[in-house]
Amino acid sequence: MKRVLLAGVALATLVGSASAADIPRRVAPVAAAPVAYVTPVYNWTGFYAGINGGYGWGKGSLSGPPPTGDLSGNGGLVGGTLGYNWQTNQIVWGVEGDINWTNIKADGRCGAGKRCEISNDWLGTARGRIGYAFDRWMPYVTGGLAVGDVSASVTGNPGASDTRVGWTLGGGAEFALNGPWTAKLEYLYVDLGDFSCRTACGTAGPDNVEFKSHIVRAGLNYRF
Repeated sequence: MKRVLLAGVALATLVGSASAADIPRRVAPVAAAPVAYVTPVYNWTGFYAGINGGYGWGKGSLSGPPPTGDLSGNGGLVGGTLGYNWQTNQIVWGVEGDINWTNIKADGRCGAGKRCEISNDWLGTARGRIGYAFDRWMPYVTGGLAVGDVSASVTGNPGASDTRVGWTLGGGAEFALNGPWTAKLEYLYVDLGDFSCRTACGTAGPDNVEFKSHIVRAGLNYRF
């Protein structure tokens, strides 16, 4: 009887050990790797509209029969802008147009006790732009057509004005602000060519009235 009891205990022990071996072990959960946040690269493609304002330094000249002279002056400007950019890799191609009210006047003595003035009252440009994008800021060069009104007057004479078509060339940098807003700082050289004032500016009248200006302006654009 004692032997049967011992055999039963041994058999129970073996069965318990086998059952314990069959129970699956709990595996500790593996922590998920953190997801890295990548800041999206800014893209300049799209339409935009904005405002701009700045200052210009003008140089005018009257040549030919008297009165003649080289004149210099300055004045402010303010206007609106429309444009479109398309970006390929880091190169940004663009077209831009603007129209500005200007108050750039060049005046001075022009001989025989007379005083002359050459002014630019409005200015529009239609330009191409090529920039290189460093993510959220972009330096660029720009150039194209310039159109503006040039007026010439001489003491004691009615003077004359003409709408001139010339050219412009310059460059600048544009910066992406929060949301759809960008800001730019720009320089333009503008040459509006020449026209003849003749008797409206004097007895014989200058054969050529020229006007050129250097413009520095800032702008704020909204991208659509």
